[in-house]
Amino acid sequence: MPGRTLNGKFIYIYKTGVFRKTQSKIQANMQWPRALNEFKAYLKLERSLSANSVEAYMRDLQKLRDYTSLMGEPPDPDKIEIAHLEGFLEWLDSLLFNSVSQARTISGIRAFFKFMLLNDIIDRDPSALLDMPKTGRKLPEVLSVEEIDRLLAAIDLSSDHGQRNKAMIETLYSGGLRVSELVNLKTGDIFRREGFIKVTGKGQKQRLVPIGSRALREIDLYLPDRTRVAVAKGHEDILFLNRRGKRLTRVMVFTIIKDLSVKASITKTISPHTFRHSFATHLIEGGADLRAVQEMLGHESIITTEIYTHMDREYLRDAIIRFHPRS
Repeated sequence: MPGRTLNGKFIYIYKTGVFRKTQSKIQANMQWPRALNEFKAYLKLERSLSANSVEAYMRDLQKLRDYTSLMGEPPDPDKIEIAHLEGFLEWLDSLLFNSVSQARTISGIRAFFKFMLLNDIIDRDPSALLDMPKTGRKLPEVLSVEEIDRLLAAIDLSSDHGQRNKAMIETLYSGGLRVSELVNLKTGDIFRREGFIKVTGKGQKQRLVPIGSRALREIDLYLPDRTRVAVAKGHEDILFLNRRGKRLTRVMVFTIIKDLSVKASITKTISPHTFRHSFATHLIEGGADLRAVQEMLGHESIITTEIYTHMDREYLRDAIIRFHPRS
C-alpha cells in the first residue's frame, strides 16, 4: 500500500503485520475516501473485527457524511467540529432514530476520530465532548427451562435436519454461544472427554466453554446424519451443515428458531441470542459467580455481564410479588 497522509500529516499504513508511519501529499477532496479506507484496514487488520462489524462502522460514518453533505461540500475529517456532531445527533433524532441506535452510531464515530487522533491525522477529537444519548438498559427476553424443553420437543426428529436442529439448539443453550460462534463451530472443537468446546468469538479470540452431557449426546446423535451429506470444499471441518454441505447462515438459524417457536406456541419474541441470554440468566439465578459467567460468555468487560444480575433481581422481585402474602 503506497504511503500517504491527510493534510500532510502522518498516517499508519498496514504492511508486514504492523502499522508503520509514512508520508506524502494527497488531494484534499480525497481525504474522506482515504480516511475511511485506512480506518477500514485498521478495523480488519489491527482489531480483527468481523466483516459485519466493519460494515456497521462504515454505515455509521456514511450517515455522518450524508448529514454534512446537506450543507454543501462535506468538510474533510479534520475539519469536523463538535457543532457538526451535535447537529448530526439532532438530525438522527428528526429521522426517528431511537436513543439506542443513536448511541451505537456515535460509538462508531468516536472510534473513527480516536483512530485519527492516535495516527496524528487530527490534533483533537471533537467527539470527546459529545454527550451520549441516554438509552436505559432494556432487559433481554429470556426463555424458561420449560419453554426451552417445549421448543426442543417441537422438533420433528424424522425430518432430514431434525437431529441437527436439536443438537444445534442444545449447543446454543448449553454453551451460551453467539450465533456466529455456533455456525463456525468445527468438529475438532468438541472435547468430549473433558466436557468442553473451543469457541472462537469476536476478534478471533478463543475460549473454552464447559458443555453439558445432553448437548454432547445430541451432537453425537447428529454426526451420522452429517456423514451422509456431501460436504462442500472448504467446509470439511464445519460441524453444522446445510443440505448443500456448507455452514449454516445466521439467517437460517434465526428462521429455524422462529419456526420452532410457532410450533411450540411460544409467544415471546425470540432469536438465537435468546438462548445466550437464557444461559447466562439461569446460571446467575442458580448462584454462579459473575466472573465465571463473564468468562464463559467471552465478555471483555464485566459491565456487559452485569445486566444479568439486574435480570436476577427482577426475577426475585417478581417472585415476591407473586408469592409473598404481604405483597
